Amino acid sequence: MRGYIVGRTLLDTAAAAAIGAVVVTAAYLASSPGVLDVLLVAAGSLALAAHRRAPRAVLVVTTLCMFGYAVHARPGSWVALPVVVAVHAVARNGHRAQAVGTGAAFLLGYTAVMLVSVPGVQDTVERMLLLLGWFLCAGVTGLIDKNWQAYLRQTEQRALDAERTREETALRRAGEERLRIARELHDSLTHSISIVKLQAGVAVHLARKRGTEVEPALLAIQEASGEAMRELRSTLEVLRTDVVDPGTGLDRMAELAGRARAAGMALAVAVEGDVRALPADVDGAAYRIVQEALTNVARHADRADTSVRLSYEDTALVVSVDDEGPCLPGDRVTPGTGLTGMRERVTALGGTLETAPRARGGFSVRAELPLAPRRTTA
Repeated sequence: MRGYIVGRTLLDTAAAAAIGAVVVTAAYLASSPGVLDVLLVAAGSLALAAHRRAPRAVLVVTTLCMFGYAVHARPGSWVALPVVVAVHAVARNGHRAQAVGTGAAFLLGYTAVMLVSVPGVQDTVERMLLLLGWFLCAGVTGLIDKNWQAYLRQTEQRALDAERTREETALRRAGEERLRIARELHDSLTHSISIVKLQAGVAVHLARKRGTEVEPALLAIQEASGEAMRELRSTLEVLRTDVVDPGTGLDRMAELAGRARAAGMALAVAVEGDVRALPADVDGAAYRIVQEALTNVARHADRADTSVRLSYEDTALVVSVDDEGPCLPGDRVTPGTGLTGMRERVTALGGTLETAPRARGGFSVRAELPLAPRRTTA
C-alpha cells in the first residue's frame, strides 16, 4: 500500500512538471519571459502535484499564480492550462461550486486583461470562448471521473458483499445438511440400539435368574450396544436440524408400539378426535416425538407402564406420552439430547412442548403441533 502511494505521488509530480514545461515552452516560443514569469508558472504548475491531497488549496494557488503571470506578461490562452487541470481535480473531488466560481473568476479576469492589452475585440472574444470550452470540459470530465470512481467503489463493494454472502450461504447450507444427517442418525439409531441393548439385558437377566450360563455373545451384544449408545450420543450431542424424513410418520405407530412391547414395556395407544391426513412435517415430528419419548422410558424408567395419546383437534395435533416410572413430583430433570431435539422440532413448527414429572409420579411429554383449520362445507 505504501509503495502504491509513493508511486502515485511520483506520477503526479511528473505530470505537474510536464504541464509546467509545456507552459514555459509556450512562453518562450511567444516571447522571452522574465524570471518572475518563470517562477509564477513553475509554482502554479508544480502545485498540481498535490491535487489529490488538497485539491481546493491547489486550485487557489494555481489560479493566483497563473493570473499573476497573465497580468504581468499577457500571454496566450495556454496560460490557463494549469488552471483547467486544477478545476478538473476539484470537480472530481465533488467541489463543484468552488470549481465553477474559481474558473469563472479566472476567465473574467483574463478577459479583462486581454481587453486592455489586445486592441482587437474579436480576438479577445475568440480566446474567451475557447477558454470557456476548456473550463466546461474540465468540469464535466471531473464530474464524470468522480461518478466513475464512485461506480467502481460501489461495484467493488458489491462484489465483496456478494462473496461474503456466498461464503456465508455455503457455510450455512453445509451446516444445515450436516445437522440434518446427524439428527436423523440420532433419532433412528438411538432408538434401535436402545431396544437391542434392552433385549440383550433381559436375556442376560433371565439366564442368570435360571442359573444357566450366559452366552458370551449376549454379553458382547450388551456391552457393544451400550458403547455404541455412548459413542453416538457424544458424537451427535450438539447436532440438530428440522428436516422431516418422509419414511417416518404416524402410519408406522403400530410398528413402533410393537417394538416397545417386545422390549417388555406395557404400552397403551389411544387416538382421539377426527383422524385426518397430516402435513409431512407435522406427521414426521409427531412420530419422532413418540419414538424419543418411548426410548427415554425404556432407558430411564425401567420400561414402566406407558400410554400414548394422539388427539386430533381442530387447529392442532396433541401428542401425549405419560409413563408411570420412578420420577417423582418436584424432581429436577436435566434435558438431554432427546428432549432438546423434541423441543427444536416442535418450536420449528410453531408449537409448544411441555416435559415434566407427573403429579402422581412418572414423567409426561405433551406436544401441541399446530394444524390448519379444517374446511367446513355449507
